[in-house]
This record gives sequence, structure tokens and C-alpha cells, in this order.
Amino acid sequence: METRLVEYAIAVADELSFTRAAQRVYAAQSTVSAGVRALERELGAALFERDQRGVRITSAGAAVLPALRALADAEARARTAADPRGELRGELRIGVFSSVSYLAIPRVIGAFHREHPLVDLRLRASASGSAELADDVRRGRLDLSLYGLPATTAPGLAVHRLATTFYAVVVAAGHDLASRPELALADLTDQPFVDAPAGFGNRDVLDAALGARGVVRDVTAEVTETHAIPVFVANGLGVALLPELLIPPSEGIAVVPLKERIVWEFNAVTRTAPGEATTALLERLIAAYRT
Repeated sequence: METRLVEYAIAVADELSFTRAAQRVYAAQSTVSAGVRALERELGAALFERDQRGVRITSAGAAVLPALRALADAEARARTAADPRGELRGELRIGVFSSVSYLAIPRVIGAFHREHPLVDLRLRASASGSAELADDVRRGRLDLSLYGLPATTAPGLAVHRLATTFYAVVVAAGHDLASRPELALADLTDQPFVDAPAGFGNRDVLDAALGARGVVRDVTAEVTETHAIPVFVANGLGVALLPELLIPPSEGIAVVPLKERIVWEFNAVTRTAPGEATTALLERLIAAYRT
């Protein structure tokens, strides 16, 4: 089975678009379409349904796709083994949060790229948060993803702890609460809140912790980019509770410790038997947060 055709089929499955798949593999759309048809003839089954509504994976395609990914991984391992220098090769698909510029992630991924230039890195953010990213890892669309939910919420995946951090209160610099040395949840009951939408790890963990304490709050503004939450707070649209690790340097806000110790876990998730490139990047991520 020609590995290039396997690569085409995997790209179409990930992108659910022949146009985007062609851009991803640097080939003409007609080449990708012809290659997928040739692979389907070889396998004796249609992998995709194509019509005016778009591209969908067939049941046969869903059954075959894990084997195709395994073939692609094996081919990359063979090329690495055959290289006298043992340079890593292949494709590494990484799920990231929509806001990562103030975390160590760009620095770590950049260093990995410089050390392993033959690994084709693909970064994908999710507008729906950690749950969707984990599902993409589970389905084979991603090799590794950041994850902001507890390990118990990711069945079937390997969860790797990067860091833990406590929630803190973010208020506008001129707010009456800004000068307090510490704030309790009871101090915030009459405040409007700015937060990420449900499905984002930091929001779901906080909702569960507040629910266990019988705390009800009014989230009046939902922001999909976590780094923008302090900006909304600074402009008087509410207060926020965020993991300290996710609070970027911002003007016009004050960060006050929360009396109740609510913990947020910052994790990475992979399949239980990750490939060489995935393992190498994971080791870099763990080392970066240990230091």
C-alpha cells in the first residue's frame, strides 16, 4: 500500500475537506481525490461520502482509519531507524488552547521544532475546549493535546500532569475588593462574572467546585479566549475566578488570592501507546513545567 495515498486519506479524514487536505499535504486537490479513490479501490471499500453537504467518513472508513494511522506511524519509525543520525520524522498533530502565548507552550514547541526539523508539526485549537480536544486524541485526529480537566474525565487516554495551580480572584484595579489581601467566595456572591464557556476545562472544574459548595453565580459574559477575560474585567464587566497559571500579565486588574483552595490541573493527553515524536514532545513539556 502506497504510503502517500495513506497520507492523503488521513488528511481528508482529519480535515473533512479535500481542499484543506490538499493544502495540508502540499498537493493538488485533484491529486488527493484521485489518490483516495485509488486507495478505496485497493481496499474494496468507500472511505468517504462526498456530496454537496461536504465530506463524511463512512463506517468502513472509521474502521480502517486507525490501521492507516498505524501504517503512517510505522513508516515514520522506519525512516527514523534508517537515518544514520536517527532524526525523528513523521507528522505530529497537537491540540492547544485558543490562548497559549503566555504559557510555556510556544517556547517548548519551538525548541522541539529546532531539534527535530523533519517532524511536520500541526497545531490545532478548539473553540469548544478540553473535552473536544481529548475526543480528537481518542479518535486519532490529534496525537497530543493540552487538557484542563482532571485525569478521571479522560477514559481511554493517558493523562500526563504538567502543573497544578490554585484559582485566584481577578477584579478591576479600581474595584472595592481590589485592596483586600484575600477574598472568600462569600465576598463575590453579588458580583457579575466573566468566564470561559462551559466545556473549557477551567470553567468546568470551577463550576463543579462551586456546585459542591452550594455557590451560585451569575456569569454575564462568556469569552472563548481565556487571555481576554482580564481585559473584560478591567473594563468593569465583572469579576473572574481563574487558575493563576492562566492569568496573563494585564493592565487595569488586581489579582487577589482566594481563601478557598480550588485546584486546577494542567495536563497533556495522549493515546496509551504514543509514537516517538509524541513521546519526545511530551518529555519536553513535562521538563519545562518541572523547572
